[in-house]
Amino acid sequence: MTAISLFDTETTLTPLRARLRESVLAVLDRGRYILGPEVTAFEAELAEYLGVRHVVGVANGTDAITIGLRALGVRSGDEVVVPAFTFYASAEAIANAGAVPVFCDVDAGTRNVTAETVRAALTPRSTAVVAVDLFGCPAPVPELRELGLPVLEDAAQAAGARLGARMAGSLGDLATFSFYPSKNLGCFGDGGAIATDDDELAELVRALRFHGSRDKRDFQYVGYNSRLDEVQAAILRVLLPELDGWCDGRRAAARAYLEAGIEHHVGVPVVPAGADPGWHLYVVTHPRAEALIASLGAQGIEARGYYRTPLHRQPAMAPYVAGVRPSLPVTDELSAQNVALPMSPVLSGEQAVAVAAAVAEFAGAVAQR
Repeated sequence: MTAISLFDTETTLTPLRARLRESVLAVLDRGRYILGPEVTAFEAELAEYLGVRHVVGVANGTDAITIGLRALGVRSGDEVVVPAFTFYASAEAIANAGAVPVFCDVDAGTRNVTAETVRAALTPRSTAVVAVDLFGCPAPVPELRELGLPVLEDAAQAAGARLGARMAGSLGDLATFSFYPSKNLGCFGDGGAIATDDDELAELVRALRFHGSRDKRDFQYVGYNSRLDEVQAAILRVLLPELDGWCDGRRAAARAYLEAGIEHHVGVPVVPAGADPGWHLYVVTHPRAEALIASLGAQGIEARGYYRTPLHRQPAMAPYVAGVRPSLPVTDELSAQNVALPMSPVLSGEQAVAVAAAVAEFAGAVAQR
């Protein structure tokens, strides 16, 4: 069997190489590298794509969350509810904002928070909620906003996804993106953005990303040096028009897995009503997850477990859960049993069938023991 990688970014970029080189060379020829015309243009183009009034480019997705929380009014000692089943940066950014991450459980099917799991974690000190669009599936942000707290939508894995008529990244009081190279919309280094419809939030975010200044002379806040650079913005401007097509390819790959009957052998993600995921990752579950990963690897199929140590059990988070470690049974089960299968815009139906057959072979062998 030909090897099937977990990600395939190279194939999608190959036809764009000439345009990407031209865009980078244009930046070099212009000689402006920080907060120049490419950043301004990309911010406007992404805002139009998302259907929001403002996008502000920052250095990476982690800074985006920290700055976003600061803009939402989160202060030292405040509590921010965040799912325990997600990448570490979602909680790290809360701590960097001076706040206390409070971990909540997720839904077993969608792997996202729900209004019920968030409500169970709320206290009188709660000031905001971080809702992660995990693996590219939009979280129920409209329901979360009804709880009465500001909601930051962490859309790092969900560029190109939709919930009803709205794009992921347009659902919260503000939303954050990462453009890490493996993301649905990835640049050639680090990059991030904050999106919002709120004029005042956008103005504050722009100041916070530039040392807390609006004019480079007077500094109203203790801010950050966190700016999307011109080279990465130029690259993202080439890639953004391809995003919908790439997400369509991801959705076709997810359908191919289901058409191949993979759900008969492993647990598959549940898509909420009205959601159209971007499928950054296609993550299934099996009680013998590591054995499944090893079996697939022996056949040349790359697979991986994500977030094996959930956030409420991470060493650096120990001070925030000391004496009050939450009971999060769904998170603990998903952390132990999840397996990310190959997913990319160019994963073919034949490849999906091959992966599903290898999964079925493993599951059948386990069932016979």
